[in-house]
Amino acid sequence: MSTIASISSNDRASAINGADDSTAASRIPQKALGQNDFLKLLATQFQTQDPMKPMEDTAFIAQMAQFSSLEQSSALARDMSAMRVDQLRVTANSYLGHRVTVEDETGKLVTADVTAIDASGTEPQLIVGDKPYSLSAVLRVEPSFVSAPAPQPVTTGGA
Repeated sequence: MSTIASISSNDRASAINGADDSTAASRIPQKALGQNDFLKLLATQFQTQDPMKPMEDTAFIAQMAQFSSLEQSSALARDMSAMRVDQLRVTANSYLGHRVTVEDETGKLVTADVTAIDASGTEPQLIVGDKPYSLSAVLRVEPSFVSAPAPQPVTTGGA
């Protein structure tokens, strides 16, 4: 016959918190619970629940609905972040070839044409003159006064 060890309130609190003394110091506090935290909490709840008093079906369904909502919110936040980056790139590209007035790091205003876009970082940078500027530094946008070079006549080979 096997024996069942009793679970003290300290053991249960440690199981619910998901850490013992050795891992508590290495845990980095977070501002919000994530998907993994929810799954750990749900697994711990299943492990510590009394088999003679199982959770009601409605409570379980409500928790699963909350989990589904959390997952959808996380996906929406990722998609919105990606859309923001795409929108910044579109905005930066729309400035290409236009004359802009930007404020440099010293507060001086610089007016010149946007000659290139640097999209290698997390946010695109406008190349004005020979220096990169963020989109937030743009104070004014106007059409460039530099006209395109005149087309060259096409010559065909022949004598």
